[in-house]
Amino acid sequence: MITPFVVATMARRGLLVPGLPHRVVQQFAELHRWGFGLAGELRQAAARSPRRVAVIDDTRSLTYGELLDRSARLATALPIVAGNRVGVLCRNSVAMVETLIAVTSAGADPVLINTGLSAAQLAAVVEAQELAVIVHDDEFAAALGDFPGGVPTSAFDAMIGAVPSTTLAPPARTGRTIVLTSGTTGMPKGAQRPTPGGFSPLCSIIDRIPLRAGVRMMIAAPLFHTWGYAGMQIALALRATIVLRRKFEPAAALAAMRENAVTALIGVPVMLQSLMELPADVARPALDIAAVSGSALPGGLATRFMDRYGDVIYNLYGSTEASWASIATPADLRAAPDTAGRPPHGTAVAVLDFDGRGVPAGETGRLFVGNEMLFEGYTNGTARELHDGLLATGDLGHVDAAGRIFVDGREDDMIVSGGENVFPAEVEGLLADLPEVLEVAVVGVPDDEYGQRLAAYVVLRDPAALDADGIREHVRRNRARFCVPRDIVFLPALPRNATGKVLKRELRR
Repeated sequence: MITPFVVATMARRGLLVPGLPHRVVQQFAELHRWGFGLAGELRQAAARSPRRVAVIDDTRSLTYGELLDRSARLATALPIVAGNRVGVLCRNSVAMVETLIAVTSAGADPVLINTGLSAAQLAAVVEAQELAVIVHDDEFAAALGDFPGGVPTSAFDAMIGAVPSTTLAPPARTGRTIVLTSGTTGMPKGAQRPTPGGFSPLCSIIDRIPLRAGVRMMIAAPLFHTWGYAGMQIALALRATIVLRRKFEPAAALAAMRENAVTALIGVPVMLQSLMELPADVARPALDIAAVSGSALPGGLATRFMDRYGDVIYNLYGSTEASWASIATPADLRAAPDTAGRPPHGTAVAVLDFDGRGVPAGETGRLFVGNEMLFEGYTNGTARELHDGLLATGDLGHVDAAGRIFVDGREDDMIVSGGENVFPAEVEGLLADLPEVLEVAVVGVPDDEYGQRLAAYVVLRDPAALDADGIREHVRRNRARFCVPRDIVFLPALPRNATGKVLKRELRR
């Protein structure tokens, strides 16, 4: 159903600009035939703008027409049938985009695999997800061991060249994307993502994040990550030009953005942090949007980044299971730099106590979210807790008097120390604001006297700039006594996964 909100948002973002009549007719016909998944969004874009550059990576670029032709032939060449689960173990590249579109075009289910998994974790994913085939970059061949269904992306040109140009018919079943959870607290689980049922999900995002048709967008977040994947979906719907790099290196990323006239960046917070470590006088791209998701913005980062790059940060709070819950605009972040923003159109967020009752503004409770893109359950048959149609995010948070959402920490991160509830994220944010601190993580550890206590793992810009007593004194001056970390551990870097999330289980070890 096309609502007034959808029409107004599409008009504001340039999606209703008149075009050649036959192309517009074909564009909407492709969406009608193929739906709003990757296969349909590519086909509508190719119908409307076949010569526009669709994707650029480290080595090549493809127009929308070329991307459609290659992905259709690849769908025929891959040894898959509708209903197969196909692992995708690739870094950001043209080949990964081709793979995802080809697999869904064939009615198979792509399973997005984190490139940072160990060989043992990968073997467990292969078994748990019952993968028939894994499309992989050459660098991951050894990690697959004796798995018989590996298809290297280096073989694509030969495979595609052996298949004549073809026009595919929509498959009998729609391919469903399976995103693996981050695995920061255990073995990754497969979350089944729904296919959008219309324009509303796109408009909910671009209403708040002002991405326009034809934007030139660098997707720096890994495409196997929920936010990187969402960025690709949005880009195809907007007929955007996607710029990709296999690995995020701050100086090279800035150079690529300048060279390709990129005005929008899709990333994760640690990427913004690394950009801020470059000299302040380095040549910068003319960014209008830096949209981040995947983890909390470290204390003060939003303000520092916008002071240098302009008021361009949009912070989306969501999860693999919930898609999105809220979006913070630059105005929100100027007013409250640690806010997660407000729910976009069509999204409901509730803060409930442990008995399922709503809590007053300012009081911490469990965060629940509802929207039309909630996940369809885990592939192992389990699900997340629901309350009146709203999904438990697993986070604790509160809403302020202005209606802004704040995430106070994970439910399983909150500790009870001497009878007091303590949120490690609160202490992390406080320490991250110290100019001497490059990055910090705070966790709960067992304590014989108090049950649990806080331990802080700190990376300093200059190892001689601050000591453990200085850190404790800073917390003591600004927080209650039970928030002061007893243990201070200095590290050269925090352990992170491929999406930039801190691996707190590694710290606890």
